[in-house]
Amino acid sequence: MSHGVHAVQHEVEHKIQHDKHGEDHGGLSHLNRNVALVIAVMALFLAFSETLGKSAQTAALNSQIEASNLWNFFQAKNIRRTSTIIAAEQMKADLLGASNDAQRAAMEKQIDEWTRTAARYRSEPEAAGGKGEGTAELSRRALEEQHVRDLALAKYHHYEVASAAFQIGIVLCSATVITGMIALTYIAGLLALGGIGFMGIALFAPHAVHLF
Repeated sequence: MSHGVHAVQHEVEHKIQHDKHGEDHGGLSHLNRNVALVIAVMALFLAFSETLGKSAQTAALNSQIEASNLWNFFQAKNIRRTSTIIAAEQMKADLLGASNDAQRAAMEKQIDEWTRTAARYRSEPEAAGGKGEGTAELSRRALEEQHVRDLALAKYHHYEVASAAFQIGIVLCSATVITGMIALTYIAGLLALGGIGFMGIALFAPHAVHLF
């Protein structure tokens, strides 16, 4: 929770304490107690939204790092595969000028080995505990991590909007305590409902609403 919201809540608590000591009697004291309860509820939801937002932000960062690592591995594997294919093709051309059968057999053996190596670079599904480390598997895994990253970022943005709504609502409720304008609390309630709505979107359908 931001320092500004903490400061406002402190001011509200101070105001309510004055009311309890008789500085403000009647309906306003009762109103302040009700508004304080609303503030407490919104502060609870604010804590939830900020905690979930930080978690989503961390997940997005981790997935981005993993995707980058996988793409780097893909590039290295792809370069090695391309070099191996070029070497095999070059030796196929040299094979036509082989001077004897022994040389031809050795060259054919090397071509066959390079061809198998290139195929392994292309697809190696049994590597990395069954995740695969060929270029085909690496690109698939990287795209999956990017999808996880995008999902986490979408959640994070919705939680951020929800947190902002709760913080503004707390400030408006606090203004009600100070000014006695109940309309501000109604507006705060609408903001709180909006914040809860964005939390729900983040949890169940983060791609339903595109914010950024």
